[in-house]
Amino acid sequence: MMTKNNLAACLAVTLPHEGGWSDHPKDPGGATMKGITLATFRRYLPGATKADLRQITPEWVELIYRQGYWEPVRGDDLPAGVDLAVFDFGVNSGPGRASKALQGVAGVVQDGKIGKATVTAVAGRDATGVVKALCARRLGFVKGLKTFSTFGRGWSRRIADVEAKGVAMALRASGAGRAVAAAVLAAEAQAALGRSKVQDKGAGTVVGGGAAGGAVAGASDVNWWIVAGVALAAAAVVALVKSRASINKDRAAAYLSASSED
Repeated sequence: MMTKNNLAACLAVTLPHEGGWSDHPKDPGGATMKGITLATFRRYLPGATKADLRQITPEWVELIYRQGYWEPVRGDDLPAGVDLAVFDFGVNSGPGRASKALQGVAGVVQDGKIGKATVTAVAGRDATGVVKALCARRLGFVKGLKTFSTFGRGWSRRIADVEAKGVAMALRASGAGRAVAAAVLAAEAQAALGRSKVQDKGAGTVVGGGAAGGAVAGASDVNWWIVAGVALAAAAVVALVKSRASINKDRAAAYLSASSED
């Protein structure tokens, strides 16, 4: 179901992740309030000062996010929940990238410009499935960034929060009753938690094997580098599995929170 004028609800999810006032001297973006830089604000209000930015009104915030992100991703023309997922993706990584990801999920040409074909294709799909698929693509994108090791946990939590709340929005828009929606969200939380436990166990199995470590200790000068390589590969596998477990724990927590709010 399409939900017109859902920007306010989506902003309520996005803005807490964008943070409040920031003016760190080493931040290339400069002074920022609620994710809006002073340079951006001055495009709307020429001559604006840092003090003006710090006191920016909700009306200015909504206008800037509407014109800069909501309208480029056609938020008013997308199903509830999907609008949140693509909007927040766009705020974090650019509307063009977010639009291409949505088009990939919808199975249409990925030109980064959401038009009638994309809107129609998305409308013909289950909104909850689109939200989850889009968030999975977004997570895959940020995991490929060089800075993921530094900011990955925060990104993962943000994406999990958007996914869970997007699914909750979609369920409400579909007419699902409060109890049904809460049950679906709780089930998603349990499924994610179950996957995280399996992944944690898998990581423990790799570590517990200890074969590579023992072999390194008794390796000859000829083959020690081969065994060391195996040990490094095992460590990489453990790190990957633990990362996936952490991501699913974030999803479980987000869905559980959404189920209690719905």
